[in-house]
Amino acid sequence: MDAENRVVLNVGGIRHETYKATLKKIPATRLSRLTEALANYDPILNEYFFDRHPGVFAQVLNYYRTGKLHYPTDVCGPLFEEELEYWGLDSNQVEPCCWMTYTAHRDTQETLAVLDRLDLDTDKPSEEEVARKFGFEDDYFSGNLSWWQKTKPKLWSLFDEPYSSQAAKVIGVISVFFICVSILSFCLKTHPDMRVPVIQNITVHTAENTTVWTLDKKATNAHEAFFYIECVCNTWFTFEILIRLIASPNKFMFLKASVNMIDFIATLSFYVDILLQKFASHLENADILEFFSIIRIMRLFKLTRHSSGLKILIQTFRASAKELTLLVFFLVLGIVIFASLVYYAERIQANPHNDFNSIPLGLWWALVTMTTVGYGDMAPKTYVGMFVGALCALAGVLTIALPVPVIVSNFAMYYSHTQARAKLPKKRRRVLPVEHVRCPVAPPPKRGGGPNAMNRGPGPKMGNDAPNSTTNGTSKGSDRPSNKITGF
Repeated sequence: MDAENRVVLNVGGIRHETYKATLKKIPATRLSRLTEALANYDPILNEYFFDRHPGVFAQVLNYYRTGKLHYPTDVCGPLFEEELEYWGLDSNQVEPCCWMTYTAHRDTQETLAVLDRLDLDTDKPSEEEVARKFGFEDDYFSGNLSWWQKTKPKLWSLFDEPYSSQAAKVIGVISVFFICVSILSFCLKTHPDMRVPVIQNITVHTAENTTVWTLDKKATNAHEAFFYIECVCNTWFTFEILIRLIASPNKFMFLKASVNMIDFIATLSFYVDILLQKFASHLENADILEFFSIIRIMRLFKLTRHSSGLKILIQTFRASAKELTLLVFFLVLGIVIFASLVYYAERIQANPHNDFNSIPLGLWWALVTMTTVGYGDMAPKTYVGMFVGALCALAGVLTIALPVPVIVSNFAMYYSHTQARAKLPKKRRRVLPVEHVRCPVAPPPKRGGGPNAMNRGPGPKMGNDAPNSTTNGTSKGSDRPSNKITGF
């Protein structure tokens, strides 16, 4: 009969009915090995019970029927993968129409992993987490923490984690203040009104064989006040970086960080500059050595420790490295092409005021035009050159506009996940594991226990020979209690 070829599956309270032959289409899966000896088989209702997600199972059963696996949009990706693993199916068999939606959770997981590395959380870690971070968790559990082991994490939080306490916020404000003052001093001391001329006496011999003394401005130096400002700022920077180095959990990772390397070099350049002014000021090219002090401007990157937005912006450019590289490639390609075109276009007609005497000069014009800057120092004069210039401007606008949406999308993704993480509850309810209900086993009849012992029938027979068995791939959480009512 047709009823003997059908099977009833109760998944999460929803009953599904299909043919046994349908479940045999995909071998080596959980549904292809169903037998009545399983613990989740109910002989009274003649069905198999699975305490699993019913919405995902509808797509799983449809996969057996049609051979096409679709992704339900109302289910989270990790849950879908977990359900497929339980039923013994391969997640790579998802149809192409659902693949982008299905794999979106993987991008989300990668984004969350990146945010974890950026350390954007402002919550105070527990003492156990601090001990694990600094590598003395054994001493913490044994209660043998020394004075330095207790002080070191506090120093690190005070100088490297601005949101860990009120004192750390004060230290952070002081650090930002000195950074801003140092940058402002570095810029203002180059202003002509902020510099002091160096006057020297020059002896001049006149035509009447007389000697005249005159004053001449040899050079200009920054005002002396800027030197003292730099001394105070760099004293703080030196003190701060030494404390952070001493109290760092991992000194190698501390020295490897790009922001700390910039801080080291910028602080060292100040002391090198003082030595050069004292011992090498008489050299002709001594001013060129001051160029290396520009590394002090890079101290602005230290502000990333105090702003999560700057961290997200830097991470956005890292994530968009491929798109930025592609942008540079197309820009270079367009610059070379249009520089060559405008060079020959300006030579076709008579042009006495030709600005493009060589292709290298045309490279500068093409770069300025494609980036829509347009200084106006060079311009085509012929009609053919103007046409090439119009094409160059249009190509530049399209080339620059193409990767912009990708960069904006990456920034919006990181920023939205950061805001969502900030609103998540930090303490969640603990979910206890499921305890399986074991079926009661009837005690065997006593032999010789009375005159009616021989007339007793066998003990109550359970619905399954092995009620606690989990054979044929049944896993934890899928068994249904088999202590059923056999009569009313």
